[in-house]
Amino acid sequence: MNASRPLWRHRLARALAAAFLCGPWRHAELVARGAACLGEKPPWLPIAARWTRHAFPSPPASIEPVVERLLRLPSFQLATTGRPPTPKWRKAFLYVPPDPVARFAVPPLPSDGALARWLAIPEPLLAWLADVRGLNRRTAEARLHNYHPRWLPKAHGGVRLLEEPKPLLKQAQRRILAGLLAHLPPHAAAQAFCSGRSVHSHAALHAGQAVVIRIDLADFFGSIGRARVRALFEAAGYPRPVARSLAGLCTTATPPLVVARLPRPVDAAEVPYAASQRRHLLAPHLPQGAPTSPAIANLCAWELDVRLTALATTFGARYSRYADDLTFSGGPEVARRAGHLVELAMFAAYACGFAVRHGKTRVVRSGARQVVTGLVVNERPHVARAERDQLKAILHNCVRHGPAGQNRENHPDFRAHLLGRLGWVAAGDPRHGAKLRALFDRIAW
Repeated sequence: MNASRPLWRHRLARALAAAFLCGPWRHAELVARGAACLGEKPPWLPIAARWTRHAFPSPPASIEPVVERLLRLPSFQLATTGRPPTPKWRKAFLYVPPDPVARFAVPPLPSDGALARWLAIPEPLLAWLADVRGLNRRTAEARLHNYHPRWLPKAHGGVRLLEEPKPLLKQAQRRILAGLLAHLPPHAAAQAFCSGRSVHSHAALHAGQAVVIRIDLADFFGSIGRARVRALFEAAGYPRPVARSLAGLCTTATPPLVVARLPRPVDAAEVPYAASQRRHLLAPHLPQGAPTSPAIANLCAWELDVRLTALATTFGARYSRYADDLTFSGGPEVARRAGHLVELAMFAAYACGFAVRHGKTRVVRSGARQVVTGLVVNERPHVARAERDQLKAILHNCVRHGPAGQNRENHPDFRAHLLGRLGWVAAGDPRHGAKLRALFDRIAW
């Protein structure tokens, strides 16, 4: 081993990076795992943990960026230059990270029997609900299917299939969501279906920018197949048979008789997307309507979020994702190179197994109205004035003429509907929300 020790320094950085990545991404835990890896707690270790978290606010998908970060850290270079590794540090070369299941505090499920006991169902029922052999979709008997399908019109044309699991399966999925998926953290860029994040937090990231770029993914849930979901559970540390059963519980293949009711698109430009939607539905996919689908979709989009976050950083832009809505924003330089950014973002989406709705891509500069998930963000996130004025007019008419005549869309609970719209306005503009609430309180219900 020569005087500069380049080989052992790199091996030490890799062992330390593996220790950092095998558990919760908090400073104290990183330091504790680093100390367990090194056999001691040198003075530079807390600095290395702090700077690693500063460089990566959430755990990266690969170990390599963390290794490179550690090798460039001045305190790490100083501690490992011109000296051999201490006897304790040599143990780090043999360090084996804890089992991945321990990394996320998910329940240990070594077999299908353990999974069935954890779900509190008999093992034969587990096999029926998971349906890994695809028998469910082959029967024409609707009562034997595990989902209730419903076609719903989209707000801007087209239809989506809502597949609601039946009670036994829904109970198992809720158990998986609360006891397993809740312990797998999504990427920091994901703003939908995450505790503490919302439409407003997503829009606030892009307020007051020179340009806002929006890219929509096509058939977001349907394009996530069973193989990808199984790989997710394997990455969480479960053996393949258990991961296969978990993936079966969380995915479904729509029966052909249901897919046959998919309306033919009127617009010729929608034909390729309709064909893709039909193909995804016939294959095992994430169903819209299952309680587990949003969390799994976020986790399966981890690689996409990593790539697009890195792309945004390269351009000096901001990036976040709300379900299938990819949003970038930035200053004048980002506005100048917006076309190139869109092209590379689309390439990254296709590389990660997602398709893009080209007709819905928007590049909006500050001179026009910039809208992110229904909120105007030119200065700060708020509801568009036309929508706010419309709500004010409805409330005013409710006060003057009574609420019954204003429920033109026949909402079953018109009062709750108005309260929901009030909350939507107040979240972005508390001052206007308070004025509208005062008007609402004058309605004679």
